[in-house]
Amino acid sequence: MSSPENTEKVKRGFRNKDKEDKQVKEDEEKGGFVEKVKDLIEDVGEKIEEKIGFGKPTADVTAVHIPHINLKKAELVAHVLVKNPNPIPIPLIDINYLIESDGRKLISGLIPDAGTIHSHGSETVKIPVNLIYDDIKSTYRDIKPGSIIPYRIKVDLIVYVPVFGRLTLPLEKTGEIPVPYKPDIDLEKIHFEKFSFEETVAVLKLKLENKNDFDLALNGLDYDVWLSDVNIGGADLEKSANIGKNGISYMDLPITFRPKDFGSALWDMMRGRGTGYTMKGHVNVDTPFGAMKLPISKEGGTTRLKKNKEDSGDEDEVC
Repeated sequence: MSSPENTEKVKRGFRNKDKEDKQVKEDEEKGGFVEKVKDLIEDVGEKIEEKIGFGKPTADVTAVHIPHINLKKAELVAHVLVKNPNPIPIPLIDINYLIESDGRKLISGLIPDAGTIHSHGSETVKIPVNLIYDDIKSTYRDIKPGSIIPYRIKVDLIVYVPVFGRLTLPLEKTGEIPVPYKPDIDLEKIHFEKFSFEETVAVLKLKLENKNDFDLALNGLDYDVWLSDVNIGGADLEKSANIGKNGISYMDLPITFRPKDFGSALWDMMRGRGTGYTMKGHVNVDTPFGAMKLPISKEGGTTRLKKNKEDSGDEDEVC
């Protein structure tokens, strides 16, 4: 025969079990209600989308252009095509962008209030970015001038669409970008074709060395030459030459000057004492990454005047 104490424990057990069953039933009913509301909202959204024609926009990075590049910086412009299938314009709330190389951040930024995409239309959104080479090289010292580095551009377009709300469209594109280096020049000799105190016509024998890991297609250059701190002139020429990566090219450059303007520098050269020379200018080149205008310079060179033993006649050269 069970004791009153045991009977009470059994009753409490049944009551607790009833409470638990009741709580589970209430939770199931609540969960079912939430699910029903969620399904109803989704169903309403789908019906609105079907009736009114709302849909999620799409986007793609169609191209990355380099409109300008020099020794200091590269200007990149990412072209992002955004398509809006909706019957109303949608705003571009923000554009977040990041450019990295081998997983290392080069630059990032935010463009707020980037415009509006017309209804049932498409727009190409341009994202301009400036890569400053000094900043990159000071941060990552293994990135050397003349090299080519891989890049990955990541873009998050944040838009607002009725029914869907705030949406983020993640995009990315990869490519390569150069870190250009100026060509090295050497004025190997000056060949005099006509020599007089009033007018001297000469040809500069120039050696041009490409220090980059990409080809240079030369199409023009400008230059000035100094002998013993006296500017003897220069020229702006159209010249064509293909210089392979880390390659060398030779070219002849004409120059005309008046020796009587030199003063004592000319006599020093004629006496074989030598004189310093400097050459500065620019080369216009086409590259796989676009056109560039690169500086050329040579300072502290030494020249002297002597007879050309290889040629007949009295032609002189500065070597």
